[in-house]
Amino acid sequence: MTRAPRIADIYADGHPVFSFEFFPPKTDKGAENLMRTAADLKERVEPDFIAVTYGAGGSTRDRTHAIVTQIQDDLGITGLAHLTCVGSTAAELGEVVDRLERAGVHNVLALRGDAPEGADSFEATEGGFANATDLISFLTENHEVCVGGACYPETHPEATSPQDDLSFARMKQDLGASFLTTQLFFDCSHYWSYVEHARAAGITLPIVPGIMPITNVAQIERFTKMCGASLPEPLLDRLRPIQDDPGAVMATGIEYAVTQCRELLERGAPGIHFYTLNKSHATRSVLAGLR
Repeated sequence: MTRAPRIADIYADGHPVFSFEFFPPKTDKGAENLMRTAADLKERVEPDFIAVTYGAGGSTRDRTHAIVTQIQDDLGITGLAHLTCVGSTAAELGEVVDRLERAGVHNVLALRGDAPEGADSFEATEGGFANATDLISFLTENHEVCVGGACYPETHPEATSPQDDLSFARMKQDLGASFLTTQLFFDCSHYWSYVEHARAAGITLPIVPGIMPITNVAQIERFTKMCGASLPEPLLDRLRPIQDDPGAVMATGIEYAVTQCRELLERGAPGIHFYTLNKSHATRSVLAGLR
């Protein structure tokens, strides 16, 4: 068992932090492929940490624990375990975190989570939590973990206003979150505007930009629609004529992400959090372009 550093301390070190996010596959074969991908990243780019997303209940939740533990123990990379409110009571979530802590995983990203497939809206489980702020409060009061939260440069789709959304980010800080990671975005002006307003609202935490290199046009259009992010028209004008050419789409997506990341880092962003979709080629290429 490896005791990894707290992610708050990694950001406090002052160097640009590069992190990568994976989702837990549903099969043993998929898990093996993911570990090979993570090992490839370690060999080529030395990630500061790797995050693993979380599914409610069953094998997906168990795989989150298994993979994040394996990433720390076998690869020596700090792991960040996602945790959501979906489908679990407070007691069940406490057991999940106890298990993570016993395995040496002391970094958790606290999220409300999306409504289950087929549901019109999110509903809290009886005995559970209705939102991420309640989950953060529970974690900081009952566990010795470093807690991160999410934030939304283009406003959470369910927020009544940008100001209301920002107040929840401030609440996450006040309840003990140590860093905030943004939803994906493709126009850096959204990030800088959000940071400006967050600082004015008294939010002092690292606000980490989340970047997803585009590798599939239909997929990214679907993702952005789901999460309330936008795609700049000039970028769409470049992508649509080549959307049936995977190689051209990937090359364009990597070039665009390099430009985004370079601006973010040059202007003082604390690092880059890459949404990898369990593939390392695009993110490795972006880092190679930056270096």
